Amino acid sequence: MQAEPMTNDLVHARALPARHYVGEAMLAMEQHAVFGRSWQLVAHQGQLAEAGDHVVEQIGQVPVIVVRGQDGVLRGFVNVCRHRAGPLALCNGKGAKALHCKYHGWTYTLEGQLRSAPEMQGAADFNVEEIRLPPVRVHEWQGLVYVALDESVPPFEQVYAGIAERIAPIDLSAMRYLRRDSYEIACNWKVYIDNFLEGYHLPHVHPGLSKVLDYRAYDTELFAWHSLQSSPLRNSAAIYGDGEAFYYFVYPNVMLNIMPGRMQTNRIVPLGPGRCRVEFDYYYAQDAAAQARIAADQDFSDEVQHEDIAICEAVQRGLTSGTYDAGRLCPKRESGVWHFHNLLRAAYADAPVQAHGDHA
Repeated sequence: MQAEPMTNDLVHARALPARHYVGEAMLAMEQHAVFGRSWQLVAHQGQLAEAGDHVVEQIGQVPVIVVRGQDGVLRGFVNVCRHRAGPLALCNGKGAKALHCKYHGWTYTLEGQLRSAPEMQGAADFNVEEIRLPPVRVHEWQGLVYVALDESVPPFEQVYAGIAERIAPIDLSAMRYLRRDSYEIACNWKVYIDNFLEGYHLPHVHPGLSKVLDYRAYDTELFAWHSLQSSPLRNSAAIYGDGEAFYYFVYPNVMLNIMPGRMQTNRIVPLGPGRCRVEFDYYYAQDAAAQARIAADQDFSDEVQHEDIAICEAVQRGLTSGTYDAGRLCPKRESGVWHFHNLLRAAYADAPVQAHGDHA
C-alpha cells in the first residue's frame, strides 16, 4: 500500500482516503499495528475483585487473560498454552485456583508458572519450572483495567495524562458499573470513531442532543494520545444534570463520555472490514440525584446511538461506492478527526514491511 502522508497543517487537512476503510488486508494490518500496539480497555475492577477472578479478551489477533492473583496483584498473560496452543480459559470467571488448559489439562498457577503437565514424564529435558505463560502489561485506572501487548506502547500515564484532573471534582473511581449495551454496526470501525470525533454533525443528525449541548460553545482540545470535546449542558436536568459534558477519545478505540454523576465507556471492536461492535458500559455515582437520572439517561443514549448508527452505515456505503476518495476537513469542527487520522498515519508508517506488502 502507498504510504499515507502525514497532514501537519490542519487548515489544509484531508480525511483518510476511502481505501483505508475497506478490505481484509487493511484490517489485518491494523490489528497488528494499531490494536496490538496500544492500551486496550478489557474490564472493570468489579470483574476482577477477588483472587482467581479472570477475564478473557482478544486484542488484535492475540487472545489474552487477565487474572487477580492470590497476592492481590492483577496480571495479564497470552491465553495460549505452551503445549499446543490451547486456551487457558474460554470465558470470564470467578475464584479460579489455577489456570487449566482446556485442551490437554496442563495447569498453570495464577502467576503464569506451569505447575503440572499430565503424562509428560517420558519427555526428555522437559522441566515444568522452565515454562511460563508470556506476560502482557496491565494497568488499573479509575476502576478500569487495560492491557498492552507490545513493550513499545507508551506508558499508560502518558496516554491518559490529565484526564482525571481535568474532570474534577467528578470522581470516576467512585462510580459503579450498572450494565452493558452492545450494538453491531455495518461500518468500518474507523467510521464510527470519525463520527464521534466531531460535533459538526450535531445540528443535522441529533436534534435531541443539540438541545442539551451548546453548539456555539462546543470545543475540541488535542493531546498526545487523546482528544477532548466538551460543552456546557443546558435543559438537561432530568437527563444529564447540570454542569459540563466531557467526551474523551483515547487512541485507538476507547471513548469516555462523562457527565455529572455518570460515565459511559465505549469500546469499538472491528468484526470485519465493514462491520464493528460498539460496547457501551454505564457507570453511575451512588448519590440519589445520579441514581434518579438513570432511566432517562439510558433511553436518551439509545436514541442518540440509533441516530449515529444510521448515519455511519450510510457513510460506509459511500466509502465503498467507488465515487469518493478523501474530502477536506473543517478546521473549526473536525480537528479531532484530523488528530486521529494522523495517529493512524503514524501507525501505518511503522507497520512491518510485510504488512504493507499485503496491500500492494
